[in-house]
Amino acid sequence: MTARNQFHFVAAAAVATLIALTGCERDVNTLAPASFPTEAVVFLDGFGAGIDYQAFSNTKLNALEIDAVEKYRGSRSLRVTVPNEGDPSGWFAGGAFVAKTPRDLSGYDALTFWAKASTTAPLGLAGFGNDNTGSSQFMASWSKFTLTTTWQKFIIPIPLAEKLTQEQGLFQYAAGAVAKAGYYIWFDEVQFERLGTIAHPRPAITTKTFNAKLGDTQSIEGTVVTFNIAGTDQGVEASPEYFTFSSSNAAVATVDQRGVISAIGLGNATITAKLGTVPATGAVTVNVQEAPPGPAVPAPTPTTPSANVISLFSNAYNNVPVDTWSAVWDQADVADVQIAGNDTKLYTNLVFAGIEFTSQPINATAMTHFHMDVWTPDPTAAPAAFKIKLVDFGADGAFGGGDDSEHELTFTQASTPPLRTSNWVSFDLPLAAFTGLTAKAHLAQLILSGDPKTVYVDNVYFYSGGASNTPSSPAPTPTTPSANVISLFSNAYNNVPVDTWSAVWDQADVADVQIAGNDTKLYTNLVFAGIEFTSQPINATAMTHFHMDVWTPDPTAAPAAFKIKLVDFGADGAFGGGDDSEHELTFTQASTPPLRTSNWVSFDLPLAAFTGLTAKAHLAQLILSGDPKTVYIDNVYFYSGTAPKEPAAPAPAPTFPASDVISLFSNTYSNVTVDTWSAVWDQADVADVKIAGNDTKLYTNLVFAGIEFTSQPINATAMTHFYINVWTPDPTAAPAVFKIKLVDFGANGTFGGGDDVEHELSFNNTTTPALATGSWAALDIPLSAFTGLITKGHLAQLIISGDPKKVYVDNVLLHK
Repeated sequence: MTARNQFHFVAAAAVATLIALTGCERDVNTLAPASFPTEAVVFLDGFGAGIDYQAFSNTKLNALEIDAVEKYRGSRSLRVTVPNEGDPSGWFAGGAFVAKTPRDLSGYDALTFWAKASTTAPLGLAGFGNDNTGSSQFMASWSKFTLTTTWQKFIIPIPLAEKLTQEQGLFQYAAGAVAKAGYYIWFDEVQFERLGTIAHPRPAITTKTFNAKLGDTQSIEGTVVTFNIAGTDQGVEASPEYFTFSSSNAAVATVDQRGVISAIGLGNATITAKLGTVPATGAVTVNVQEAPPGPAVPAPTPTTPSANVISLFSNAYNNVPVDTWSAVWDQADVADVQIAGNDTKLYTNLVFAGIEFTSQPINATAMTHFHMDVWTPDPTAAPAAFKIKLVDFGADGAFGGGDDSEHELTFTQASTPPLRTSNWVSFDLPLAAFTGLTAKAHLAQLILSGDPKTVYVDNVYFYSGGASNTPSSPAPTPTTPSANVISLFSNAYNNVPVDTWSAVWDQADVADVQIAGNDTKLYTNLVFAGIEFTSQPINATAMTHFHMDVWTPDPTAAPAAFKIKLVDFGADGAFGGGDDSEHELTFTQASTPPLRTSNWVSFDLPLAAFTGLTAKAHLAQLILSGDPKTVYIDNVYFYSGTAPKEPAAPAPAPTFPASDVISLFSNTYSNVTVDTWSAVWDQADVADVKIAGNDTKLYTNLVFAGIEFTSQPINATAMTHFYINVWTPDPTAAPAVFKIKLVDFGANGTFGGGDDVEHELSFNNTTTPALATGSWAALDIPLSAFTGLITKGHLAQLIISGDPKKVYVDNVLLHK
C-alpha cells in the first residue's frame, strides 16, 4: 500500500528550528548540473537546501527536532518522539520532507538513511516521492523495516530513476506506538546515492479479474518492485505511475498512466505492465458486460404521515440537511438518478458508503423505526449480505469523543425482510433492533456496506409508530375439507373438546377475543402455555399435518423463537405412564415458515416433522412457548392431505436471453449434447415424460444420478449461474436433502487426470434457494457458490443425489 492510501495528508505548521536550516554542513558528491538541482542531501548535520518538514494529519506536530547529542556521524541527527497510544497531542508521528524547488534525482538509484530507536520497533513507513500535496506521482516506500537500539543503514531503491527529474518529495516516515508505548527514533545521513549494487528489477502487479459494466473503473493494485542489493532481495512499493500499462484490447478496456482501468466496450481484455523495458509479473483480466437493468418502477411511495417522519431522502417528505451521501473516506460512487420521474440514489462500486449529517445531527429519540427502500441487480444468494449501520456521536457531537454509539444490522436472502435481486425491498427496522445504539439524540452517520455492488436507494427516513398491537384482520379462513380435519379451535369447523387453553401448571394468560367478528385466542405474558385435551385424547393416526395461525406484535428477530410441542400419552392415557412420546419444533425469522411481527403466519407442519412423536393415537397436550410474550392464535387443527404425486403444471419457462444461456435440457432453448442422463455407474432410473405437453425428466429410485457430457465438455467460464427446476412429492424437511454436484475434468478432458475439480451443494426446505414438496422449485445458483469448482472451462458431469427418491427435473442450464 502506498503512503497515499495509508494517510490523509494536510500541511501542518512546520518545525520552526528546521525551516531556517536551508543548508548543510558537509559536502556530498553530486551529479552534473541539470535544469533542476541534483542536490542529494535531505539531512546530514542539517537539512539540504530549501527543505520544509510538513507533519501528517493527526500526528504529533512537535514530534521532530534536531538532536546534538545522539548521532551516527558528524555532530547532529534528527530525533522523532513517537507518542503513546491515546496521546492527545497526536495519534502517531509522521511527516514529509519537501523541497521548495524540484530536484533532478534521475542520476541516483536509492534513498539511504541511518536509523535507530530507543527500543526495538517496526518502522511503519519510510520512503520518498510524497510532496504532501495529495497529488504525488512517484511515491515509493517500504514498511518492513525493523529498528533496533543500534545504528543501521537502510536502503530504499528507486523503482525507475528516469521518472524523478522534478521531484519535491524527498523523504517521508511514519511510526506508531509499540504495545501502546511511545519511544524515540533517530535518523541520520538521509540522502540519495548511486550505490551501483542495485540490480535485477523484478516488477509485479496483483493478478486479479475485473468483472465490469460499461463505464466502470478500477485501479491496478500491488505495484511492487523487488531488487537485488549486493546479493540480498529488497522490495519497494511503487506508485503505479512508475509503470507503463497496456491493454490487449483497447476497444474494451483502457488504462491510464495512473493505472486506472476504464471499461469502455463489451468483451474481454488483459492489462499488463512494464517497468521501463522490464515486463511485470501479474495481469488484470477485464470482463465487460452490459450494465444490468435498473428498476422499471420507483420504490413504493411512503404512506407514513409526515408529522411522524424525519426524512433524509424522499420525494414524499421535506428532507433534513445531509452533508454528503458519499463521504471522502468511503469506498463507493453515488449518482442522482430518476426512476419514472422519482428521485433515487444510485450507488455503484459499493464497498462501504458513508452518509453524513454531522453539521446538523438528527434527534431521533421520539422515533421508533428506520426505513429505507433498496433495489439491486446483483446476486443476493448466500454469501451476499447488505449491512446498515447507524452512528450517534453523543452529546459532544464529535466523532471519537468518548460518548459515541453505533450498531449494524445485516440482511441476506434468509433475513426478514429478505434481500432480493431485482426487487424493491422495504426495510422497516425498529430502532430497538440497533441494540448497540445506546443514544439516538445526535445521530450523525448512516453507513451502507456489503456484497451487492450496485444498489438503488430511496425513501430514507426515521418515523414513529411501530407495529400494531392488534391484528387488523382475522386469520385466513381455512379451506381444508372438514371431512379431513380434527379441529381444536376454529370458526370454520366443529371443534373437539379441549379441557383447558391454559393449564394450572403453565405460565401464561389467555383470553377469548374477536378480530373483526372472528373468535381468536389471545395469549399474554407467555412463557409456556399448556393446552390440554386429556379427558378425550385425539387419535391423529389418520392425519398428516398440524395447522395453527399465529400473530404477534413482539419482535421476532433473532434470538426470538416460538416453539410448538405435541405430546402423546400413549395407550395407557396417563402422563408419565412409560409410553409417552413428544416432540417440539422451533420457529424463528429464518425458519420455514418464518416467524414475523404483525403478520398472520400459517403453520402447516407435517406430523412426520415431529420425529420424536412416535405415537399419535392418544394426543393429549399442545404446549406453546418462546420469546414473543403476546400471541394471537386461531385455526388450531389436525388434517389429512398428501402432496400430489406429480406436477399439475410444467415448470415455469425460463426468461433468460438465449444468448446468455448454455442449455442442457429445456424446451425454451436449443440444447447442447448430453451423453447420458443416467450413467451406467449411477443408482437411479430416468424417464422422459410430458407435463401438459412440456418435456420433463423423471427420476425414480434416486440415490445418485450421473448426467454426463464428457464427449463435448461445456466451457462455462463466461457463465455466472447454474439453474434447474425441481419438483418432488417426497418430504423436503430436514433431514431430507437434495444435492447438486458439478464436475470439471480440467484441460486434459479426462476424469482423474490430475486437474479435475468439483463441488457439491445441498438443498432442503430451509435453504436459499429452498426445495419444496409438491411445488416447482427454481434453484438459481451462483457458480461462485460452488467454491471448489475453481475451473469451469471443461464441465463434464452433473450429479444429483439425496433423499427425495422421486424427482422431476426441467430447464437444466447455465446462464449469465
